[in-house]
Amino acid sequence: MKHYFALIILLISLTCCKQNEVKIGLPNSELQHFCNQALTDVIVYDILTPPVASRLYAYTNLAYYEALRSTEDSSYSYLPLLKGFDSLTNLPAKGSVDHRLAASMAFMKVAKALAFSKDSIKNKEKVILAEFQELSSTIQQASLTWADTVAAHILKRAALDNYKLTRGMPKYSVFGEKGKWVQTPPEYADATEPHWRLIKPLLLDSASVFKPVAPPAYDLSPGSRYYQELKEVYDVSKNITPEQDTIAQYWDDNPFVTKHAGHFTYANKKITPVGHWIGMLAIFSRMTVSSELKTAQAYAIVAAAIFDGFIACWDEKFRSSTVRPITVIREAFESEWNSLLQTPPFPEYTSGHSVISAAAATTATAIFGTALAFHDTTEVKYLNMSRKFASIEQAADEAGISRLYGGIHFRSAIEQGKKQGNQVGERYIQQLLLKKNQEQ
Repeated sequence: MKHYFALIILLISLTCCKQNEVKIGLPNSELQHFCNQALTDVIVYDILTPPVASRLYAYTNLAYYEALRSTEDSSYSYLPLLKGFDSLTNLPAKGSVDHRLAASMAFMKVAKALAFSKDSIKNKEKVILAEFQELSSTIQQASLTWADTVAAHILKRAALDNYKLTRGMPKYSVFGEKGKWVQTPPEYADATEPHWRLIKPLLLDSASVFKPVAPPAYDLSPGSRYYQELKEVYDVSKNITPEQDTIAQYWDDNPFVTKHAGHFTYANKKITPVGHWIGMLAIFSRMTVSSELKTAQAYAIVAAAIFDGFIACWDEKFRSSTVRPITVIREAFESEWNSLLQTPPFPEYTSGHSVISAAAATTATAIFGTALAFHDTTEVKYLNMSRKFASIEQAADEAGISRLYGGIHFRSAIEQGKKQGNQVGERYIQQLLLKKNQEQ
């Protein structure tokens, strides 16, 4: 009898294991959405800064696209148009690989190489592999080999983009000069990524190719433009409406906000602004029922534009080194004033949200259309909030102005940031999207 029950238990165990191997269902572009959500989860867990997060999204989605695209025509590749890449050669013969398997594995291999929480990515790899368990071993192996080839190609460029160089560079020096950035409360943290301008862009000729006009000069005379913009931030904070408060909170996207309760300090982990836009791409793809190739193209181009947008923005941030509103408002108006949102630890001009949102919106609009009204549910998982927009551009504009409502940016930084981001996005449209569409 004991042997009988032991056999029953063994059969149940084997059945459960078999059920765990059954595909969970990732048809069409859902596979890439799954990959990006897995990466977002890792980025949130690892508390990566927005610029660093942009690097991961750019390289992983470029790997996905290059492994997925047609093998019959090399003109589909974006690599020859980007900087620092060699062309992929020895493409697999038609029918010899499963491109969805290769694309997802190339994505995961790049993510695993660049992220910290590698075990989490490995677990997601197992889920993906279960999707393709019915393929022949020959196709599976050929697909994994192609994935290795593409991933190695992408990672070769990533290893030479100066990221490792910037890891060993000194902290940003603060001298307390009037009008120049200093650490801000409550944590008075050192500047985030002060050398990010040294990272090699994917498409831009240099970090300063879209250098904005200089910010308004520091001047507390009541009639000066600087004073007017400073007073605007202060006045908005004192008369903020419920809608403005909601907008500010919705677009905060600060990956590490510290909270103080008595003698205790704790932190809230949230999505980065890059992850927010990557999440919206999944919404756009589903709404427009876009093909796998078009979806992969959107992820690759938008993520790359955001990456280059951060490089351009950070180049200006640490050139002008503009002081944050909280520092000046406490000196000029109210000594205990606090911004609605926690001020991020880096200079004010230009607004990073404005730059990367404009770059994302410009490129995404070129792919999905100008009149795409949508319901953004990206933040439901993190804030239990959602918002509706009449267009992609409207979402980008709201992301920008949210920084004024939050008390962390002046209007000039928002307006010039939008212009800078639009310029980055337009460069991608002209040099990648339109050129490739004309060739194809």
